[in-house]
Amino acid sequence: MARDSQAALVALNRFGFGARGGASGDLVNAASDPRGFVKAEMSRPNGVLLEVPGLRSTAALGKAVFDYQFEIQQGRGAAAKSAPAAATEGPQPPVEAKGQRRNLSLNSIAMDMAPKEPPAKPQENANASMTPPETMQPAAPRPPPQPLNIIQKTFRAEALARLQRAVIADCGFTERLVVFWSNHFCISANKGGVARMWAGSFEREAIRPFVLGRFADMLKAVEQHPAMLFFLDNQQSLGPDSRAGKNRNRGLNENLAREILELHTLGVGGGYSQDDVTSLARIITGWTYAGRQGQLGAPGSFVFNANAHQPGAHAVMGKIYDANGVAQGEAVLADLARHPSTAKFIATKFVRHFVADDPPPALVARLADVFGKTDGDLKALATALVDSDEAWKAPLTKVRSPYEFLVASGRLLAQIPGDPGRYLNGLNVLGQPLWAPAGPNGFPDSNAAWAAPEGMKLRLDISAQIASRLADTIDPRDLLELVAADAASIETRRTVERAESRQQALALLLMSPEFQRR
Repeated sequence: MARDSQAALVALNRFGFGARGGASGDLVNAASDPRGFVKAEMSRPNGVLLEVPGLRSTAALGKAVFDYQFEIQQGRGAAAKSAPAAATEGPQPPVEAKGQRRNLSLNSIAMDMAPKEPPAKPQENANASMTPPETMQPAAPRPPPQPLNIIQKTFRAEALARLQRAVIADCGFTERLVVFWSNHFCISANKGGVARMWAGSFEREAIRPFVLGRFADMLKAVEQHPAMLFFLDNQQSLGPDSRAGKNRNRGLNENLAREILELHTLGVGGGYSQDDVTSLARIITGWTYAGRQGQLGAPGSFVFNANAHQPGAHAVMGKIYDANGVAQGEAVLADLARHPSTAKFIATKFVRHFVADDPPPALVARLADVFGKTDGDLKALATALVDSDEAWKAPLTKVRSPYEFLVASGRLLAQIPGDPGRYLNGLNVLGQPLWAPAGPNGFPDSNAAWAAPEGMKLRLDISAQIASRLADTIDPRDLLELVAADAASIETRRTVERAESRQQALALLLMSPEFQRR
């Protein structure tokens, strides 16, 4: 069978995370049967699941974080009572800064992607050559690092499991599907400790099991997951005529209802009105999660609180939904999942992510038709995309997102991360902090967002730092064969071959169109 290196490049970059280094043979395997190479992962549906020892369920994590936060509150209360005595004591250790730092070391990011240094070059001295002499003398003692709390430990464990899966995957198509759907139904870990604790389990429980299943099932799992309910404040929403609403003199919170219609299903211009938003908000009042004391159910689990639910029948998109407890809202979600506007919205977004910023209308229409006729079968949707000629003929013009860039770098260097820290730092630097978009619409998916000059300059800095750590251990010309082989342009090949050093050659390779574009 003839081998097609250009199609292999499309298979690995457009649909996956790029070729792995070492002896993986990814490009050769993809070149023999590009479409079969991509679709092979979909024949292993359980392979999408992320079942790693030590990763706990949302309910278990909920109980743990509620107990932790309660202990913190108790400690603060005790500290406040003893404040006068504490004032006479020595200075207290600094409080850990909230939020994510942006002034992170590019050098440290590179270290995690580079092959491990020999024992004679300890990692802790890695920055010595970059440190001005005046800052090295005298050596100021560093305070011991503060131990990670349970929220930080959980987030890092979840992040590591996700990163490792992305780096070791054969093609990475199903992992790319996970990333797509996780961003479509996004939450933000920056919402607070509870969201940070649940960010990984939300993806494991509400996204991964349905990536090759039905959209309606994923939609229900997402909207009833405690992480989404917390992120969009539905636990605060009370039916005005409900028992709790009357007692507390509080009313609706429309956040979740609005995003279900605008971002999760129909899309802007999908045929809904503000009245539909309000009506849906009334229908899903009572959708919440059990708190620390577990009065409504197991702490951290989804529960329906009838006392907070707005009674009566309600109309959404011209259809009356009779009062039926939690099933009333589930019926609305089922209908929204099957609405033609949802099919068009999902198909457009799907093609925009994988093919082009300006999605080919014919391909969008074909995928929308598949979505509708298969009752939202997401495996059928993905298969139709891979089987389409447009997805293979369209030029590789989309720039990889920061996450895709860092994962692709780790794959090429054949390094399975053992610690997520430097990857997380790199994502922060490049503007795509893991599971923490700025809003409920998720991270952008266009060249306008990721190909800006400042962002590309940061990528070049990271690429240069990665290259500086490799010394003479890797020949970039060999890596170019793994990345693209004879699909590499003459310009890229000449640039790598004419570089002044291997370090410069590798940095240029990582910034080449064959590596940056998909």
